[in-house]
Amino acid sequence: MKQLETIAEFEVMLTHKRHWKNIAVQGLDLSGFTAQIMQTLFTDCIFLGCELSPEADYYLLHSDNALFPRLKVPFNMYLNRLYTKDDLYNNFDYRNPASYSKTLDFTVYRHFMDNGKGEPSSIQVTLAQRMHDHAISDALSGFMSKIASPQRVIAVMGGHGMPRASADYRQIAYISKKLCEENFLMISGGGPGAMEATHLGAWFGDRPLSDLELAFEILAEAPIYKHELWLSKAFEVIERFPRISKYDSLGIPTWLYGHEPPTPFASLIAKYFANSVREEGLLAIAKGGVIYAPGSAGTIQEIFQDATQNHYLSFDVSSPMVFMNSKYWTEERPIYPLLKKMNDEGKYNNLLLSISDESEEIMDVIRDFAARNNV
Repeated sequence: MKQLETIAEFEVMLTHKRHWKNIAVQGLDLSGFTAQIMQTLFTDCIFLGCELSPEADYYLLHSDNALFPRLKVPFNMYLNRLYTKDDLYNNFDYRNPASYSKTLDFTVYRHFMDNGKGEPSSIQVTLAQRMHDHAISDALSGFMSKIASPQRVIAVMGGHGMPRASADYRQIAYISKKLCEENFLMISGGGPGAMEATHLGAWFGDRPLSDLELAFEILAEAPIYKHELWLSKAFEVIERFPRISKYDSLGIPTWLYGHEPPTPFASLIAKYFANSVREEGLLAIAKGGVIYAPGSAGTIQEIFQDATQNHYLSFDVSSPMVFMNSKYWTEERPIYPLLKKMNDEGKYNNLLLSISDESEEIMDVIRDFAARNNV
């Protein structure tokens, strides 16, 4: 089914087709096209959250088409693109941290919490959230379809509590900066800590390392996401160092963990209500490998989820699982030796495991895998 997601696409179709069949139109204001719509035959088409005049609405509904209305929720159920920081952080003034309460991100989070969190209290809210997440998945699929080499998509997983001044945070940012400059797409769960470091590095693509060092100094003034200036310091860095690189980075956060604001350093944000959909999709698209920085329960869950996907070749590829910080993953959280033992014994298959403290060694694993896949 062909999808139309911009007014320009809709106008072109109106000009060239008098009979539309099996076409989906999503999230467009079509109230100014009543005359043209009434002169066109539509069959088995879908209109998702489009603004229509009463005449056009009646005409389409009684011509074997499906019209999906907007429900009374504070978010766009039919978003036809991925979010950006400007969408989620509208009305935010970094000089006034309290202004976060006026943003779309906080408004949606408050609605999410007030209506049952993971178990919505009304069918209207359930439907709205599911339709929203479907729209995000559709937009994400559209974005990924334009990626020429899926094996150049690299995820970084790690703890949300990783301090901005820590050595691990800096190392992730350096690795991400370097890899994005080599045309790898960097993705993460889109939150604070290790995730933020991923997008910070990509944000500073094409800038000198001295600029990134200055950014570290500014960010360290609000070291963790619970600090009242955490978001403000990020926007202060953004104002001082506007993005100049051509490299996108993709954050995939969730309102389930809405107390952890999404990092504004991600140029594109696929924010979900359903964390299960978000995590499955995040690992599925990281076909070039996953770098595991220190983290706790969430990161460990992702490790075993990734291992399962690789074991079963769920997405037709087994990609590298690269563990960063040897002491952490062999002593504090001895996940690496467990996975290696199980892989060596054949209880897990297809796992491409490695562990290192050195940035170049970590990046070489990623580069070598891409080279072996001729990407």
